[in-house]
Amino acid sequence: MSLQQIAEAAGRELEHARAEDVLAWAIDTFGARFAIASSMETGVLAHLVSRVAKGVDVLFLDTGYHFAETIGTRDAVGAVYDVNVLTISANRPDDRLYEVDVDACCKARKVDPLDAALDRYDAWASGVRRDESPSRAGTPVVGWDGKRGKVKVNPLATWTQADVDAYIEANGVLVNPLLLDGYPSIGCAPCTKRVAPGDDPRSGRWAGTVKTECGLHV
Repeated sequence: MSLQQIAEAAGRELEHARAEDVLAWAIDTFGARFAIASSMETGVLAHLVSRVAKGVDVLFLDTGYHFAETIGTRDAVGAVYDVNVLTISANRPDDRLYEVDVDACCKARKVDPLDAALDRYDAWASGVRRDESPSRAGTPVVGWDGKRGKVKVNPLATWTQADVDAYIEANGVLVNPLLLDGYPSIGCAPCTKRVAPGDDPRSGRWAGTVKTECGLHV
């Protein structure tokens, strides 16, 4: 079967599987050609995969504009969990492109670096969930990333925020301190604002613009 056929078949078969079983399938199927991408809002995905296999690659995109707390969470995840954290740097000057074109900035500092980093993998995983936003409501547990020609695994797709919170509490999972300081969704510092209690958790991302996604998952 082609990679796309593998993805589509797994998406049907694993729709109701536990997150750990979805990750186990990906590791068994792709081995070292499977990686996880993490924004380091929490260590949930890294913690989950470390329970399934040791030393799985966890890709972190260093845009050059992260909060210090996000960098600290990355370092803590790499030190505490049995995963291989790889920092992917945008290697760009402080061009402040976000002030004039947020889409171009995200492409240069997130999308393009991830595309290059994924060249060595056949499949990759993210922590995207269906309940996060309308644009993510149709996220498959396993799907085909046609833009990159990769299998995309979303082991938390069916989880709710309550599921995430319960997993963190039950397992003492590392979290970005900003989650406790009014930032329920964390991106780059210049484009992420605090959110008022009760507001859409993602409303603090690219506040004041119509942008809702950085481009990694669409």
